[in-house]
Amino acid sequence: MTEYDYEDLGLVAGLEIHQQLDTATKLFCNCPTELRDPDESTRRFTRYLHPTRSELGEIDDAALEESKVDREFEYLAYDTTCLVEEDDEPPHRLDDEALETVLEIAQLMAMSPVDQANVMRKLVVDGSNTSGFQRSTLIATDGEIETEEGPVGIEDLLLEEESAQRVEETDDGVRYSLDRLGIPLVEIGTSPDIRSPEQARDAAARIGMLLRSTGKVKRGLGTIRQDVNVSIAEGARVEIKGVQSLDDIDDIVRTEVGRQTELVEIRDELEARDAAVGDPQDVSEVFADTDSGVIGGALDGGGSVMAVPLAGFDGLVGREIAPDRRLGTEFSDHAKRHGAGGIFHTDELPAYGVTSEEVDALRDAVGATEDDAVAIVAAATDVASSSIEAVAERARTALEGVPEETRGATDDGTTRYLRPLPGAARMYPETDVPPVEPDPSEVAEPELLTAKVERYQAEYDLDAGLAEQVAYGKFMPLFEDLVADGTDPTLAATTLESTVTELRRDDVPVENLTATHFEQVLGMATAGDLPNEGIPDLLSALATDPSRSAEEAAEAAGLGSAAEDEVREAVLEVVERNEGQVEQEGMQAFSGLMGECMGALRGKADGDLVSELLREEIQKRA
Repeated sequence: MTEYDYEDLGLVAGLEIHQQLDTATKLFCNCPTELRDPDESTRRFTRYLHPTRSELGEIDDAALEESKVDREFEYLAYDTTCLVEEDDEPPHRLDDEALETVLEIAQLMAMSPVDQANVMRKLVVDGSNTSGFQRSTLIATDGEIETEEGPVGIEDLLLEEESAQRVEETDDGVRYSLDRLGIPLVEIGTSPDIRSPEQARDAAARIGMLLRSTGKVKRGLGTIRQDVNVSIAEGARVEIKGVQSLDDIDDIVRTEVGRQTELVEIRDELEARDAAVGDPQDVSEVFADTDSGVIGGALDGGGSVMAVPLAGFDGLVGREIAPDRRLGTEFSDHAKRHGAGGIFHTDELPAYGVTSEEVDALRDAVGATEDDAVAIVAAATDVASSSIEAVAERARTALEGVPEETRGATDDGTTRYLRPLPGAARMYPETDVPPVEPDPSEVAEPELLTAKVERYQAEYDLDAGLAEQVAYGKFMPLFEDLVADGTDPTLAATTLESTVTELRRDDVPVENLTATHFEQVLGMATAGDLPNEGIPDLLSALATDPSRSAEEAAEAAGLGSAAEDEVREAVLEVVERNEGQVEQEGMQAFSGLMGECMGALRGKADGDLVSELLREEIQKRA
């Protein structure tokens, strides 16, 4: 990857971190914050969404473009969702637990809470909200975090409702699931203080650590998303949405810097060539006898081939501006937004069944010279017409350089066009939810994870690695509850981190285990009703059938603390069965026989007791 002088390019970047909160109920209703399998839905319904004007009579550009794509939105409802998610019942008051959590987060970032928090509606018509808007509340402003390259300001902290979960594309539009809609979400926006890809990643990592320090955020894939705003001096602000992994942030910033740099160079070349974008034209006749499957299929279906001449663009439409992405890919993204499958352009033709003779005829039809390029779209006539207009508009912005826009992060580390940047016209007050007055004095500042690691080592005598695993792991709040209830810290830590990991590797469905399961199992071990060696087997039994209590599962599996006589009898049986080996090897036989003894007792005896009794029996025969 090309290395850039980011200071010389004038790189400016900022982050928006979106993190789901681990509350009992959703932000504006009493439904649980649990995700469901789409197959468990109990009913479904459809909606069509369209943008509305703001209080000033304006329509947001992003919402307006979204509305040009005619789509039906289908929603899956469950026995754990209600009429609030379906927008058939007014939202309830702002959830107290969520408000308390974001105030804790605000303290960790040295932010100033607002005197009064008012819920706003943010226009969203992509189907991810049944109402056509997302509810968002400003909670605090004016904070700061530290990074290795200097401080980064935190401009605002908002409490929002999570969007519906996209399930799949349908023939008529998109299918969404309502299980996620309404989960409390904190949005943290930094100031544009970030000056390098490494600082962007460092800032995101710091914010992530602060969020997890509360012990009240959800963990796992999809529970945290990072949006990155990037610009260079000669470029434009571009918002990149949906960066899932912290490890991708610096690469995303580098790639976007490279993309904008290439677009600026293309702009300069187009200016030198006195380039221009012509008017779209119907060129269907050129391809009347084509062998191209894509074009022929469109024409056979009653569609059209539309073209736009791009004067002075020859060789530039096919120019790479990011890994495996070209200026033509940008054009294609815009065409796809209007329903087309993509575009063809003369920098890549002849190909795809299009002959050189057809390329020459195409150039003649639109009056293009060898210095020009031509882009075409083959689709249903209305789709082809709107798509080629979108391509022409994007080509015009190429003459100006880098367009301001919202882009989506892709799996390969690049980005694709989503929509124009949203504006202020999409925000207006929510009249169904009363304002609240945040009181930070009632909220204690959480202990940082870095401080927890040190405390776990000093107070609980955990080694550094285990202390860090527990502090940064998703079980941290449960660990502290278990220790407070009298569980040995080392036993609690190794069970939650090591034992659960080993069970997961053995394909045990550990995701079925609840806090209650761990509390019951470790409670039995602490009371002496279950040897430590029996913990993995009992957890495995509970994961397989989570409806049972730990005592029921232990009884069914024959687990429990065996009496000393029973343990001695089992040990004696193993020793007698291997008497020849014992007489020959003496204590050297201990290791192998110990494993055999533990297997015979199946987790019903403490290892120290088995070891003591086995040594006695071997010494008698040695």
